[in-house]
Formats: sequence, structure tokens, C-alpha cells
Amino acid sequence: MTSHTAAEIASQPACWRRAAESLPRYADVLPRRGERVAVTGCGTSWFMAQAYAALREGGGHGETDAFAASEFPDGRGYDRVLAVTRSGTTTEVLELLARARAAGVPTGALTADPATPVMALADTVAVLDFADERSVVQTRFATTVLALLRAQLEAEDARPAGVRPLARAVRDAERALAQPLPAGADGAEQFTFLGRGWTYGLALEAGLKLREAAGAWTEAYPAMEYRHGPIAVAGPGRVAWALGPLPAGLSESIARAGGLLVAGSGEAATDLDPLADLIRAQRLAVAVAEARGCDPDRPRHLTRSVVLPDPGSSS
Repeated sequence: MTSHTAAEIASQPACWRRAAESLPRYADVLPRRGERVAVTGCGTSWFMAQAYAALREGGGHGETDAFAASEFPDGRGYDRVLAVTRSGTTTEVLELLARARAAGVPTGALTADPATPVMALADTVAVLDFADERSVVQTRFATTVLALLRAQLEAEDARPAGVRPLARAVRDAERALAQPLPAGADGAEQFTFLGRGWTYGLALEAGLKLREAAGAWTEAYPAMEYRHGPIAVAGPGRVAWALGPLPAGLSESIARAGGLLVAGSGEAATDLDPLADLIRAQRLAVAVAEARGCDPDRPRHLTRSVVLPDPGSSS
């Protein structure tokens, strides 16, 4: 039986197209050129915030910081706080939006569910309900958020040099769904994901997907940092997966260590936009989960949203 997660992964090209088409509806939610912006979320949403922050600054759209909602530095001067929250109920995000409003900072939110508290706590909200998910593990909502944000940068002539147009990323996503998974990857004992700039957030997200869905041993690093210690875990039966271009000489270093290198950018057979290559990692997470007898729709110890008890309550 096809899992909900697998079906949601397969729907991403259509979701990305729809996000781009819906861009004019959300002009009041998304950051304006020149604003100093903080983007926040938890887990997967935080990783998408990191990717967007690097893209926005790289394209000259404005200074952008990304924070886990629980670690947001109150008191900094931002023109806008943008929160990413699929459920619209995550405690840390809602508390942050309330604090920002009290401080007079304009807020926006990207969510999948309009019947949640975030609708009242954010000044403006973009509801991407067409990308909502039944599975606990996030896939299409997160990437659709980033697709929407990429579409805005592209529409405002702020696509960074070297980043492909979103239309190309959509075509690459369709290819990523059709390609076989990297030979030997589904049987590996360890996975390290690497990225540079905006793709480091994607690397963090790829590692999270395998941990969530399959309980796998995964790590993620900026690609240039890999040789500064983490390469010590490379070896036979272990994967190093680069989302985006590899630094010079790194492939040779991994080969000498006996590790399996997966590179989705620059190879003739698998030259993919890094966001599209994340789809291959999502598919791998499902394959590894199923091979290990795990349910990718219902990962251990996880729920759709983290809602913490009110510290003032007696329960």
C-alpha cells in the first residue's frame, strides 16, 4: 500500500506550480524589498527559513535572519517577522507572534490550516491548504513554502546568481520522482547530507527526514566543514549526499575514505535543482523506513504539532 507520505512526496511538482500561480494573493504577507526580516519556525519549518534567508540575502532582497522559534532573540530591530507553521498551533511560534505584536513588529505567517490560532495572532497569513498533509512527517508543505518564496524573489528580480528558475526546479522535481534511488543508498548504515549557502537548510531537512521516518543515523553539515572532522565517519556502507555543488576535491576525499557519494548537481544523469534533489532524499526516507519495518506516516515519538501545556495550569 502506498503511504500518505509517498503520495504527498509525489504531489510536489503540482504544489510548487500552484504556489507560483498564487503569488499575487500574498503580496501583503511576504517580505518587501529592503526590509530587515526575521524568518522563524520549528523543525522542518526552521530549515526552510534558513534556506530562504540565504536565498533572499543572496539575491539582494534584504537582510534576513532565520531562527528556531524557541531561540528568537527578542529586542532586535526587524521590519517584519515571518513565521512558517504547517499546523498553525505550534506553541513556540504562537508565543513569538504574540510577543512581536506586543512590541509593534509587523508579522506574517505561512500555514496550511486556516482554522487555527495563527490566523488571529499574525497580522497577515498565507494559507497554503492545498499543500497540507495527512502524514506527520512534513514533505510537500515545507517545499511548497520555499517554492512560493522563491517565486517571489524571482518575480522581484532577486533570484541569486546560480539558482535556477522555479519552473526549471519543477521540471527537475518531476525527474527526481522518476529516477531510481542511488544504488546502495537504501541499505546504508549512516547518511551525511551536505549543502552550501541556501542548500545547507535543505541538507538539514534531508537528514531530519531520515531520522523521523526511519530512525536512521544521519548528520548534516555545511559542505566546506565536512573535512573539518565529520569526514571521520565516512567509510563503506556510509553515504555522503551533496545537495548542490561539491567543493573542489571533496569527492576525492570521500572516495579515499570508501564512502558512497551522492551528488544531485553537476552529474549528467542526475543534474537536479537542490530543492528537487531533496525529493530523492524524501523518497529514500520512505524506502529506508519500510525496509526497517517503520511506518513513515506515523514516526515514533512524533505528533503533527508540538503544543506545550500552559505553565500556569495545574494539570
